[in-house]
Amino acid sequence: MNFIETRGNDGQFPLEVTFSEAILNPMSSFGGLYSPKYLPQLGADFLANHINSDYKTLAKAILNKFEVDIDEAVINQALSLYDAFDDSNNPVPVVKVYEDLYVSELFHGPTRAFKDMALQPFGTVLSAVAQARNEQFLILAATSGDTGPAALDTFRNKPNVQVVCMYPDGGTSDVQRLQMVTEDGKNLKVIGIKGDFDDAQSALKRLLTSPVFRETLSKKGIQVSAANSVNFGRIIFQTLYHVHSYLELVRQDAIKLGDKVYLNVPSGNFGNALGGYYALKMGLPVEQILIASNNNNVLTRFINEGVYDLRDSQVIPTSSPAMDILKSSNIERILFDLFGAERTKQLMLALDQDKYYRLTKEELSQVQAIFAADFCSDEEGQAYIKQAYDVGYLMDPHTATCFKVYETSRKNPTLKTIVYSTAEWTKFSPIIAKTLFGGELTADVNALKRIAEQGKVVIPPQIASLLTKPQLQDKVIAKEQIEEEIVRSL
Repeated sequence: MNFIETRGNDGQFPLEVTFSEAILNPMSSFGGLYSPKYLPQLGADFLANHINSDYKTLAKAILNKFEVDIDEAVINQALSLYDAFDDSNNPVPVVKVYEDLYVSELFHGPTRAFKDMALQPFGTVLSAVAQARNEQFLILAATSGDTGPAALDTFRNKPNVQVVCMYPDGGTSDVQRLQMVTEDGKNLKVIGIKGDFDDAQSALKRLLTSPVFRETLSKKGIQVSAANSVNFGRIIFQTLYHVHSYLELVRQDAIKLGDKVYLNVPSGNFGNALGGYYALKMGLPVEQILIASNNNNVLTRFINEGVYDLRDSQVIPTSSPAMDILKSSNIERILFDLFGAERTKQLMLALDQDKYYRLTKEELSQVQAIFAADFCSDEEGQAYIKQAYDVGYLMDPHTATCFKVYETSRKNPTLKTIVYSTAEWTKFSPIIAKTLFGGELTADVNALKRIAEQGKVVIPPQIASLLTKPQLQDKVIAKEQIEEEIVRSL
């Protein structure tokens, strides 16, 4: 399968590229992205044939449908990393919370967040492609909290790859920050920036398309790529778990094969939701995709009103910081799939230049046929955390936002809902301890111990070990210094 450009071709890029070329060079003409030329169809027979398949078998079958130009041995090696998750037989457990609500737990990997589902295999694939080409790559990552730790973990000491990870200083949880600043991989660089995630993401996109930056790297024999979900290498692996979660409901006799479900996704950069969208377009029986936001609710307005408006907008810090994002990169791929390259280019350039665009009435109707949305305040989220805990389920603040949308946005409440839990409770323990047991916000170490003792749960070793590790990467800079600092560090 080949990939084409979301904003059309400017004559400087090939008209089509392979999967390996798209993951090595993820940005395209006019600052756009790469998307599949077409989507493979799964069909009822495919789903029926994989009712009893384990995660790796299902994943490989879907990847084969995409006909990616990656050696089978590399694919097998990449997928084998799921064996190191909590349960090698089922890396993504789907847990019943209410009669019609099931939680797909995507956080059982090494960094305890859903980004491991894509970045664990992606790191192996990208490094293998770079080695096969005998090329050196700088991988840029901008993070609101989860991409950074997952990218650093997957690329640690991998051949032919260096990584620079940028995070907003003060804009992540303490555990997320510790996961980054305690990294000791020789090929890893972590930079805190005085700004928000959108500043980090804008810097990443600018550097990916900057001729001057590329020329500077070229003199050092280095090319540049990205670990963010602008890279389709992330998205292809994020499509897999939506199919798995659906089949899990069939296996649990919650639904029959062919029954429709709601996919309920907490959304920041929209990669998780895009994976669900592609799964729907490939034939997964989905009624609608429910998009949950926090108080940074630009996506709610986009889906409900057809307006994307960043004028006079600033990121609002919340208790679900991985969603503290205003400019969601993967909306672009939705626009492209629905409206084509010319309209996508028009809309995205308007957002880049004017910080605003509005869909037509007909375009909004197409979006709303697939998506519904609402947002959840911190106070509402805390109430949902307590409500779920009272029936025996412990969840983080990002997952909690989905429970609001589950209540407000389903048009057919007889259908089952799959909520995607994107992070383990351990990454946000202070607010959870306060919500469940009262008192004031405390340091992570105290909150973790309190939840473990009073909630009778175990702190996983990946988190417990962070509290005693030395902090090796404490650089914090102004956003204007990012390029200079990256070049200096290579």
